[in-house]
Amino acid sequence: MRPRTLKREDLVTDTFGRELHRRMFKGVWKWAGHYRKTERNLGWEVHRLTEGIYHAFADARAWLQYDTYPLHETAIRLHHQLVRIHPWPNGNGRHARLMADVLVQSRSAAELTWGARANLVTPSKIRAQYIAAVRRADEGDFDPLLAFARS
Repeated sequence: MRPRTLKREDLVTDTFGRELHRRMFKGVWKWAGHYRKTERNLGWEVHRLTEGIYHAFADARAWLQYDTYPLHETAIRLHHQLVRIHPWPNGNGRHARLMADVLVQSRSAAELTWGARANLVTPSKIRAQYIAAVRRADEGDFDPLLAFARS
């Protein structure tokens, strides 16, 4: 969240998204920043990952340019698209939440708190609420996810 990073022209691009994942997890996984190469039981097919991510970021840039949604909703919708596509072998939710946070911070808006900054990685009641909100967004209802991100 360095000011210089938040002013980058490429914040809402595949290039920045890959770099962010790499920086988040480079000490954990040697494949950090590289899309998955195997099929999973959720997410898009491997051969469509690049296309999906490109369109997710292009949509977000258009939503910002044309004020389609308020900023927090744009960030939540980008988060949802990234989670739905599931481009990484691991770290998808953490990456998507941080992408949303970076987008909001780059516009100097009130930060997202994601369930009062709860641990959303380990199984818990709050993680179940988060997953339920993501599933509602899968059905087109973004209000629960937006409320969760602001709680």
